[in-house]
Amino acid sequence: MNIHEYQAKKILAGFGVKVPRGLVAYTPAEAEAAAMELGSPVFVVKAQIHAGGRGKGGGVKVVKSIDEAREEAKRMLGMTLVTKQTGPQGKEVKRVYIEEGCKIARELYLGMVIDRANGRVTMMASTEGGMEIEEVAARTPEKILKEAIDPAVGFQAYQARNLAFGLGLVGPQVNKGVQFMTALYNAFVSCDASLAEINPLVVTDEGDVMALDAKMNFDSNALYRHKDILELRDLDEENPREVEASKHDLNYISLDGSIGCMVNGAGLAMATMDIIKLKGGSPANFLDVGGGATTEAVTAALQLILSDPSVKGVLINIFGGIMRCDVIAEGVVAAARQIDVKVPLVVRLEGTNVDRGKEILRQSGLAIIAADDLDDAATKVVAAIQ
Repeated sequence: MNIHEYQAKKILAGFGVKVPRGLVAYTPAEAEAAAMELGSPVFVVKAQIHAGGRGKGGGVKVVKSIDEAREEAKRMLGMTLVTKQTGPQGKEVKRVYIEEGCKIARELYLGMVIDRANGRVTMMASTEGGMEIEEVAARTPEKILKEAIDPAVGFQAYQARNLAFGLGLVGPQVNKGVQFMTALYNAFVSCDASLAEINPLVVTDEGDVMALDAKMNFDSNALYRHKDILELRDLDEENPREVEASKHDLNYISLDGSIGCMVNGAGLAMATMDIIKLKGGSPANFLDVGGGATTEAVTAALQLILSDPSVKGVLINIFGGIMRCDVIAEGVVAAARQIDVKVPLVVRLEGTNVDRGKEILRQSGLAIIAADDLDDAATKVVAAIQ
């Protein structure tokens, strides 16, 4: 789950991470009131959407008066902000963050991720603040410093000092940097975060170390123990079909192809998408109904797939282990009758109660294309939409 910058900064500040003062605003009048309350000679007006690169798209502006803050908020609110991460469709700005300005001496980068290669939370730092870390990794990988954290002992002071020295912090800045990194680590672990990115991390003219921007993502599987964080979820920023899928405990990710996929098991879902590509097609989604899906969940899954106007055909690929093939077949038939499916529907079943499942499909009277195996299923669905 993602959250907005202002929400991330509030969480981080609660753990002792130093951030500039700021207030969120939903109207130009609220932006004016926020600027008056902050009372800074310089303000930064920031569009709040779940995407990076806002500055390049005109979503971050430095202003020097309360009137300018109000006018910039008026310009941003309601605009469609297009960045590299939003895609060409962009995202509508529904709130802005009014933040006090600061005198920046240096811009750095600091981030925390879960490194799948070594199985540990890893803190990364770079002197290339303000740039996308992927771009730094591609062009100058030697400028990315890393400290893998042993979960048995946690983030150690010497690791923080290594990063602080690597960033070129000097004198009192070193201790401030160590305190900042330690607080960031505590926030990351305590909140079950999957990403925490401070870009840029700035050193001010006064020698303070501060988060000028902040991004946090969280492990959705751990949100049951973070009700306060779950309340920060902004459904307007998420794909509507992915939101609907979450209501039925379906693992769904929207893609840009034309063949809808319903599969049980993440690995099988990935293999299904791969073979569709191999046969010359393109998957419209990743959808894992899980091992214990009910007829109702299968019906909801098919409705979800067909709600995407780009879907020209559907491939249902089920290996019945915990999930029985007859349950899937009943769900497919019920959904097809309810929805009035108008695109080719290819079904491949294998495993527990497979014969009963195939019999249910045959007796349904529906125009369902049966497949013998995965290769056959992919070939048939690609041919059907062509």
